[in-house]
Amino acid sequence: MRDDKFPKWRRFKRTFSSCLNRYSFWECWQWYFGHSKELSRFKNIHRGKECFIIGNGPSINQIDLSLLKKYHTFGLNKIFLIFDRIDLNLSYHVAVNPHVIQQSSKEIESLPCPSFLSFKSGHQTVRHLDHIYFLVTSDGFDFSDDLLRVIHEGRTVTYVAMQLAYFMGFSKVFLIGIDHSFKCKGQPNEKQKLDGEDPNHFDPRYFKNSHWQLPDLEGSELAYRVANFYFKRHGRQIFDATLNGNLTVFPKISYDKALQYCNPK
Repeated sequence: MRDDKFPKWRRFKRTFSSCLNRYSFWECWQWYFGHSKELSRFKNIHRGKECFIIGNGPSINQIDLSLLKKYHTFGLNKIFLIFDRIDLNLSYHVAVNPHVIQQSSKEIESLPCPSFLSFKSGHQTVRHLDHIYFLVTSDGFDFSDDLLRVIHEGRTVTYVAMQLAYFMGFSKVFLIGIDHSFKCKGQPNEKQKLDGEDPNHFDPRYFKNSHWQLPDLEGSELAYRVANFYFKRHGRQIFDATLNGNLTVFPKISYDKALQYCNPK
């Protein structure tokens, strides 16, 4: 059977083969027939638009996030902890880390916006509700422009959000709260129990008395450089509007100027 005569078969084989590089045959079967087609609806739905990716660094406590309510936004991991202070009117949510998903399953299930989760980490933890979408994710650093194939985590959920933004067609992405600075001791990606309040995120409850994985700043920088290259090569841009952030990969811009560049959703 020739693939070029059967495009649906070609798409199936490409998608399924991509999944098999990461998951078992049964997991791929579950994901492909239960979840993959739902992702297609997001292809280029925001073509040529702008968006913000909201990181979880303490710096977001120093800016007026309420201004983002009328713009397209991606919130990461436990961003819901800020909802009791600010109504973000969040557009999308993203989480791939197993500790985050396990600790936040009920909150994720209650989100008022689409939430994109790692299938490996989330499909047995979070109920399969209408606003939940599962991704096949990998530990790699390649940039994927197709949600129906493997999405690479690049040591940070922010990289996954960048790939989602690209798939949706956003031409300009502005980062805030990507402080790229952590107070911790240990090896990158090492699992630890945080005793007491969390000093590394916008809310002290974030990983308070909970398990987390230490950041891999060098690994995430590598992923960011790949994303920067991919966006620029295809005529798009990523800007860093984080207040006093330590990341140097992307062009810097002020938060106020970023808001001026964006059109309301």
